[in-house]
Amino acid sequence: MPFQHLTPSIGPTESGANTIVELVNAAATKVWQPYMHHQTFDRENTAEIIANDGRNLEIDSGMAHGRCCGTFGELLQGQLPLGSLSPDSHFLVTMPIAVFARAHFIPVAGSRSVTVYPPHKVKAKRLAENLLLALGASGGVLLLESELPEGKGLASSSADLVATARSIASCLNRRVPTTLIEKLMAEIEPSDGVMYPGVVAYQQRAGRLISFLGQIPPLAIVGVDEGGTVETVDYDQRRGEISANHRAQYQHLLDRIQIAIAQGDTATIGAVATSSALLHQERAPKKHLDSMLEASAETGALGVIVAHSGTMVGILVDRMAPDFPQKLQSVVDCVSAIDQSPQIYLTMS
Repeated sequence: MPFQHLTPSIGPTESGANTIVELVNAAATKVWQPYMHHQTFDRENTAEIIANDGRNLEIDSGMAHGRCCGTFGELLQGQLPLGSLSPDSHFLVTMPIAVFARAHFIPVAGSRSVTVYPPHKVKAKRLAENLLLALGASGGVLLLESELPEGKGLASSSADLVATARSIASCLNRRVPTTLIEKLMAEIEPSDGVMYPGVVAYQQRAGRLISFLGQIPPLAIVGVDEGGTVETVDYDQRRGEISANHRAQYQHLLDRIQIAIAQGDTATIGAVATSSALLHQERAPKKHLDSMLEASAETGALGVIVAHSGTMVGILVDRMAPDFPQKLQSVVDCVSAIDQSPQIYLTMS
């Protein structure tokens, strides 16, 4: 079935009371996602897509599929003290959100290649072909649909790759080790740890899990997009090393977030995300960070979160707080003065 978006976008309206009701209902609905105009297609037009490319394949309701959530930037990203990780000290802590990429794989007997739709999803095509080669299986057709905008720091590429691997595993009824998926993803680009459930500390360059931190408490993120795109590989190649002092700070923040996630301490989660955003500002500055910090403080929100290698900046709001409806509305009003089209994202809780 097509994706369902329960609300177009959240912004200033003339009816404040109705807006609060809509926000609360949206935030209480686990399947709600922000409205985004990105490539999506369902099973009804899959056959037409393939036929237009000159293929004659039978598409049925049982075709294998896989999905993967994105992450709103990172709760924390940086570099740990030398010798603390091997072979690379760069790490991040994920912030899983209820926005998804989905993949559908259709095997074609005797084929050695993979045809991907949309055609620009070349990273997913490469992973599919390498995974099928490793499994000794034929190629086929890979269909991708995504609610995650590309180049914004929401793990759109990583989600595509994980969803692709899951769809192939489902289609072949094979158990594919996560370590194999990580290896194939690391060969393509630095990857977020979205192949794991919940919040994880992850070595994005090495493609290796540091630790599973637990489930993120129910939060809402009021986010803005500063525009443009960031290509993961390009960003990773041009970023420099971090000072020893900052490495020590990142170690301290990692220790704090591990305890905070385990205890469901939303105040500390917000504080750590804010510290990470500030530490990263000198490396990849966000033009709206100061304004978002002011809005967070003014509304009593938890703090800010950024896509360290992307274009998104957000404010964290505790969905379990007794004054959540009013606080969320207040944050939206403040952020709307910064950007007229803020979006609300929900954590995968």
